[in-house]
Amino acid sequence: MFTVQGNGKTRTRNSKFEIRNSPGFTLLEIMLAVGILGLMSLAIFRFVQSTMTALHLSSDIAARDSQYDGLRDLLTEEWQSLSPQRAKMYGEPFKLNDRERDWVRWNCSAGLGLLTRYAPGEFTVALRLQPENEKSDRLDLGFLRKPKDDSDVGGETWVPLIKNVSSLDIRYFSPQANDWVDRLPGGGLPRLVKITVGRTDASTPWEAIIPLTRTPLKNP
Repeated sequence: MFTVQGNGKTRTRNSKFEIRNSPGFTLLEIMLAVGILGLMSLAIFRFVQSTMTALHLSSDIAARDSQYDGLRDLLTEEWQSLSPQRAKMYGEPFKLNDRERDWVRWNCSAGLGLLTRYAPGEFTVALRLQPENEKSDRLDLGFLRKPKDDSDVGGETWVPLIKNVSSLDIRYFSPQANDWVDRLPGGGLPRLVKITVGRTDASTPWEAIIPLTRTPLKNP
């Protein structure tokens, strides 16, 4: 700073070497701000990532659960459409490697429950487990369909309904015993069928009780 005198006035000027006291941020403050913004961005990214992962898992679980809801509806539609005189439903317990692999068989014609509408004639259908392929230990749950009048093994068709299950347990309600039994002699239709499917994607098995007679509607 230096002083200039002239014309009776004194003026003060700043030297070019003087540091001006102007408002602004220091380098340290800028670095701290950038660090805080980086931490906030990382926290937001992790929150969004965890949320998307949770949504993805929940949608997968919902999709898997919907398969079993569809199976219940399909079996209900099929079994309630059966004729007691022609169905001749027959069920046997079966176990392999300590895993329940029961099966139930019935006679029917083409329809929604058989997953084909236009096939002529009668069919013999079995709900059972079957390996995914010859070299796989994974089991699929599905329908094994065969024309009733065709003795050729090549006429069989396999329709998988749910893939990669661990077991299938089938029980039938007996009014005489007033209890569930594991075997159904050929003949009439049971009142109730209980299906229990061991799931490889859940700790608890899926279970459904399917009535084979439609509940009559009551007049209000």
